[in-house]
Amino acid sequence: MARIFISGSSEGLGLMAGQLLAEQGHQVVLHARNAQRAEDARRALPAAEAVVEGDVLTIAGTRALADSLNDLGRFDGIIHNVGVGYREPRRIETEDGLPHVFAINVMAPYVLTCLMQRPARLVYLSSGMHQHAHANLGDALWTQRRWDGSTAYESKLLDVLLAFAVARLWPSVLSNSLEPGWVPTRMGGPSAPDDMDQAPRTQAWLAVSDDPPARVTGQYFYHMRPRASNPEASDTALQDRLLDISQRHSGTALPL
Repeated sequence: MARIFISGSSEGLGLMAGQLLAEQGHQVVLHARNAQRAEDARRALPAAEAVVEGDVLTIAGTRALADSLNDLGRFDGIIHNVGVGYREPRRIETEDGLPHVFAINVMAPYVLTCLMQRPARLVYLSSGMHQHAHANLGDALWTQRRWDGSTAYESKLLDVLLAFAVARLWPSVLSNSLEPGWVPTRMGGPSAPDDMDQAPRTQAWLAVSDDPPARVTGQYFYHMRPRASNPEASDTALQDRLLDISQRHSGTALPL
């Protein structure tokens, strides 16, 4: 039995992965950004060990969430599921001066990775859209480019860069990324064509399975099968640059 934390798991794919893991007999800790969502998550998965509240919109909120989770002890696996979509019509800036999309999709998993007790496995959710993105790290915060919500979803490429950087720098940890498919969640929209039943399975499998194909690191998956990622994700110079940017804006370094 493993102990797994899933960020952004009060609904959608995060909650579905938690339900799947709980059915398999694992201990699951869920995450919600406020008290109402936490109560919804408790009702949806009464078997959860805990539901931890924390708003990852800000660096301070993400730090506080990491502290609360560390108080619960070490996790065997962490699924970085929290994220927002690509439909924002304008650049929304957080109190830290970060674009909303970057703050939640990139900075939150980065800060949690840095501050939580190191698990045996890390899983980062990306998107098939990352395949067509470019890591525009010269303007990661969108202060120079004209805002485009779809292009800003390059943040999902940055999640793969982060997963692969951690795999390289933390060889004792299995760190992988995946795309769940374009499925009809609140983020994906009602017309999304992919298989909802398959959508939460890869992240749960990577977090706990002893199958040899799941016990790898620095890989990218789709529906429990390896898939080639955007080649930029394997560029170690880009990985290091992302870590530098994330450290500078969060004040938090990835421990080595």
